[in-house]
Amino acid sequence: MATLFQIPPNHPQRFVLHNEVHARASSILSLPVRASYLALSLSSDEKKQERKHLTALCERFGTVPPDQDADHFSATFDSFQMSWEQHGEFSSYSFYAYDSITEPFTHPALKKVPVDWLARINGQVLVAAHASVVSAADIDYRDETDLSPLSAHFAGNPLVGSKVTGGAASVFTDFRIHLDGFSRFLVVNHDLRTAQAGRLLHRLFDIEVYRVMALLAFPIARKLYPDLKKADRQLYTITNSMTQPDNDDAKLLDELTGLAAEVENHISSHQFRFAAASAYYQLVGQRLDDLREVRIQGIQTLGEFIKRRLEPAMNTCSSISHRYTLISERVSNASQLLRTKVDIIIERQNQGLLSSMALRAKMQLRMQQTVEGISMVAITYYAANLIGKIAEALHSLGWHINVELVEGLSIPFIFVIIGISTKRIHKIIANTTE
Repeated sequence: MATLFQIPPNHPQRFVLHNEVHARASSILSLPVRASYLALSLSSDEKKQERKHLTALCERFGTVPPDQDADHFSATFDSFQMSWEQHGEFSSYSFYAYDSITEPFTHPALKKVPVDWLARINGQVLVAAHASVVSAADIDYRDETDLSPLSAHFAGNPLVGSKVTGGAASVFTDFRIHLDGFSRFLVVNHDLRTAQAGRLLHRLFDIEVYRVMALLAFPIARKLYPDLKKADRQLYTITNSMTQPDNDDAKLLDELTGLAAEVENHISSHQFRFAAASAYYQLVGQRLDDLREVRIQGIQTLGEFIKRRLEPAMNTCSSISHRYTLISERVSNASQLLRTKVDIIIERQNQGLLSSMALRAKMQLRMQQTVEGISMVAITYYAANLIGKIAEALHSLGWHINVELVEGLSIPFIFVIIGISTKRIHKIIANTTE
């Protein structure tokens, strides 16, 4: 009997995160098997309708439908098995059928699905593929050097393939969309177990959809290339004009601001797509590594074929994204240099203005001092005159006073008193302003 321990409460997401490792498990029940795969791009509204459509299929066959918050679902119906996965940018449907068919692609698993339900699936097709896991005897495949019997299943197109899963199977495809609108994967079973077959088909379908999702950025990169060249030339013109002595810095700054806005708009509009392309490309590489391919003489492996064609496109996307980042940094540097130059010019103008203001203030101070001096003389004159009048009055009253002498001797004293009073007033004003 298991012992129960008293431990802290569980995190709300503990079981969801723990069970994520078991999500999207490959579920092949028996071999041989035929599989059909659809990857669909859906809008937000179409994603909401998708669950209702799945529920309708489950109700039709009396199967428990997926939960409202589920992002993957598997169920077995009367004559087929289905797996559904909802990813961030697309949803995928995998259909499996187990009855034996001599021709691997004449009766795909999708024929088992109700036609009316299939026609009402929402979204736009990104990937549509048929796959068939058969034994070598079923398709008369005995000699690796003679692939002509296999080529007939691919409309005579050149084959790409390899031994995979430690030699337990061989995979062949032509990476073309055939007349029925589906690409094809033929898996020759040498010693596959059902779980291995499920994982193998899952990886093949992942390679196909992630390859397409990664390439969604390529048309954008090609479209942005002329704009990138134009922005590069415009930046060169602006920076070249910055070195000229008679340039209009304000106009150049406006042009740089407009260029910066245009570049940042391109980056913000397409950065997600380029980042997603890089992530999908890495997933393609991981799934190819998981196949553990061994070369079949005379044909390319899946990894060689995909990387030869996918890698240049991804390098183009990476280059365009990187160059836009670089040009954004260059525009920022040029803007900073131009603003520094404008700030220096403005600072010089301000320094000239301040010097002019200081000179004016100095002249005003000197004029004020001159006025103060004249005012002191005038005050002294009127004060001495007042004292002379007082002396005349006293002389009239019989005092023996020399009026001119008294008036003349009072002038120095009056002047000193006025000078001391003026200095005290200046001191009081200075203390008040501090």
